[in-house]
Amino acid sequence: MIVTLTMNPSVDRTAQLPAPLAVGGVNRIATVDDSPGGKGVNVARVLAAGGVEARAVFPAPPEDPFVTMCAGTGVVTSVVPATGAVRVNLTLADPDGTTTKINAPGPELDAATLDRARSTIADLARDAQWVVLCGSLPRGVGDDFYADLVTALRPAGARLAVDTSDAPLAALAARLPAAAPDLVKPNGEELGQLAGVDGAELERRAADGDTGPVVAAARALRDRGVGAVLVTLGGAGAVLVDDDETWFANAPAVQVRSTVGAGDSALAGYLLAGARGLPPRDRLAWAVGHGSVAASLPGTGLPLGLDPATFRATLRRLD
Repeated sequence: MIVTLTMNPSVDRTAQLPAPLAVGGVNRIATVDDSPGGKGVNVARVLAAGGVEARAVFPAPPEDPFVTMCAGTGVVTSVVPATGAVRVNLTLADPDGTTTKINAPGPELDAATLDRARSTIADLARDAQWVVLCGSLPRGVGDDFYADLVTALRPAGARLAVDTSDAPLAALAARLPAAAPDLVKPNGEELGQLAGVDGAELERRAADGDTGPVVAAARALRDRGVGAVLVTLGGAGAVLVDDDETWFANAPAVQVRSTVGAGDSALAGYLLAGARGLPPRDRLAWAVGHGSVAASLPGTGLPLGLDPATFRATLRRLD
């Protein structure tokens, strides 16, 4: 079983625009789609559709419409009782694939809710192959929350993955190697936050075909105890540094319609391939395939039950 934790879940509301967003002007909407979101929820949905037992853990009022929405997708959930409605995040999607995200902060969680979340995830970790800690942290949650969880959950034996950004990611980096997870999945900017380098420069160099700085930053994290580093670079592809292997994958050419959920889908693809016992190069191919298909779908479109034959990533070993 793979368990995901989403401390700041959201209803992902995507408004498809028939024309480019006119800032300061009047914009009309072609369609609106609501989906249950939050990084861990997205990962669990893709895993479940791929035939892997998955459970999504998140705080929410038991009667919140978000809980019903998740049940409608078929994903198995463990709801941590909380007060305050689940937030709604708005994405404005232009016809050319440009997305403008407007994310709400989410409700403030009290100490009792945090204790319930910790105990729930600790109980599930005893029977899990992976525990995946995903996304932003809402108000009331300290920046060290993920670093503390990685340290506390390690004795349970489950492998630990983290996909977050900004202050929680910086707090995790400051606690390496004690809080080193088995896997991190940053984009270029987040890799810069983890490694203490210029993330924008990493992404620019990768877009120009130079993945050397990305590989160097990822290997530096390996040296600090992180098990594997999966770096997603959008249209520039992805890099995986895992044990003694380093791989690069070109992203297949797709018409980008929405990038919402693409990184989550990439992480799920990696975990799906791992659940099937596939080697690192194939985990990277599955990650890039799932992320690319997600980017080609409108709204929070997820590659549910994706046929591996659709993966067209070109792989190159870098060591």
